[in-house]
Amino acid sequence: MRKIKSQLFISLDGVVEAPDQWHFPYFNDEMGAAVDATLGRADTLLLGRRTFDSFAGAWPDREAAGGEDAPFAKVLGDARKIVATRGRPEFTWRNCERLEGDLASAVTALKNAAGPATDIWTSGSVSVVRQLLAAGLLDELNLLVHPIAVRAGMRLFEDEATPVPLELRSCETFRTGVLNLVYAPAAAGEGTYEDAKTHLPQH
Repeated sequence: MRKIKSQLFISLDGVVEAPDQWHFPYFNDEMGAAVDATLGRADTLLLGRRTFDSFAGAWPDREAAGGEDAPFAKVLGDARKIVATRGRPEFTWRNCERLEGDLASAVTALKNAAGPATDIWTSGSVSVVRQLLAAGLLDELNLLVHPIAVRAGMRLFEDEATPVPLELRSCETFRTGVLNLVYAPAAAGEGTYEDAKTHLPQH
């Protein structure tokens, strides 16, 4: 079975909107390696419409320009790109297709499809990530937490009553102070203050 994994740039106060406005001062070789280890090696991308439009508006031209980021742009161009959208866009970027049917059913089919068990990555695409988490379909959540409070913008986790328990799988600190955190879904924990008191220092 294929796994669905997500990578997001996120601020200290949980903002994921418009990272181009606050992210780049923290981009160094360590973060470049983290991005390359995910999107730079993906053969399949699952993208929301806004993220796809942003990618399609930039990366084909960068590949054609042949600059230093052209190899990365080619990887994105060569990857299969599945777009979750209610509309019916006319794709001009190669290897693009529309996700057919409701997201949960379509992603379940993608995970179970025959073929190489390579990971399917989503970048940005916050609404897609939220739906995947809610449906229990996201296998890994990679958050690159930037040491900045943006103070405005869409956050990854909305104000809802249902908690989202996660298990920390790995943690790395970059020289810029960015935390590279990898989480997997986890079962909800149980505990009360009475349980917690047993771990407090006894004087």
